Amino acid sequence: MTDWNAYRTNMQKNVKELAQLTPNTLKGLQTLETPLPELKHLDAKTRELIALAVAVTTRCDGCIAVHSAAARKVGASKEEIAEALGVAVALNAGAALVYSSRVMEAFDSTES
Repeated sequence: MTDWNAYRTNMQKNVKELAQLTPNTLKGLQTLETPLPELKHLDAKTRELIALAVAVTTRCDGCIAVHSAAARKVGASKEEIAEALGVAVALNAGAALVYSSRVMEAFDSTES
């Protein structure tokens, strides 16, 4: 298994180097990640639970490393995280079913 603390530290070092080479890339991401004053309907824990579910669906190890630490800091429990991940699993299965129907349609429309 992955040493997530070491992974996160190494990733942050690499991102810092990338930011020095392409500062606007990091600035753009920081703009997207910065909670705006109008974002007041979801608390920090809910946002981190959503981030973890999205991290799973997008298969982003960096996101998992960062947002699992952030979720712990804002008080998310292991049970809450498991429930959020259950939603991610269900969504992925649902998406696989929907895209399976697209395969069937594409196959049916293919000429022999």
